[in-house]
Amino acid sequence: MLGFVAGVMCVYLVTIENIWSWPLGVVTSAAYIVVFEGAGLYSDTGLQAVYLVLSLYGWWHWLRGDTAHASPLRVSHIRRGEMLLLALAGVAMWMLFWRVTRVIPGARAPLLDSLLVATSLVAQYMMTRKYIENWTLWIAADAVYVGLYFSRGLKLSAVLYAVYLALAILGYIKWKRSILRTSHA
Repeated sequence: MLGFVAGVMCVYLVTIENIWSWPLGVVTSAAYIVVFEGAGLYSDTGLQAVYLVLSLYGWWHWLRGDTAHASPLRVSHIRRGEMLLLALAGVAMWMLFWRVTRVIPGARAPLLDSLLVATSLVAQYMMTRKYIENWTLWIAADAVYVGLYFSRGLKLSAVLYAVYLALAILGYIKWKRSILRTSHA
């Protein structure tokens, strides 16, 4: 329940670009490390540990602001070259995670679990950089997570990810407005 409440609050705060989303991300990740390990979703367990680290990085990066540290970090579009690198890193992580998790006793849906984890890591990194395209990845991943968690009997997690899906759509809309607002300022 702690992970559920902190997770919803965390994602909502990200949609409105509030720095306090990051400490809540730490709490959410810690709670879900326990939940996913108990459900045999080992890639998701590892993902939560990485989210803990990325939450600390995102907090630091959003506080620092732009590269000159002269103004707050603004929502922007990812550069094509960086997107290509992240796509290649995502595919490499997917294959690596799948090779590892498919041989772990008790692992369920290792190919899909690994794909979702790799996608989520790329999306989370993009979020720390305030790239609007992170929301597109979250929308796709959250939609699949809902079905995966429901099929594994994690009904509360499935509901949570349905809420995350709605928040990802809201986040995209709000961040798009933020880009428009700052480009006209």
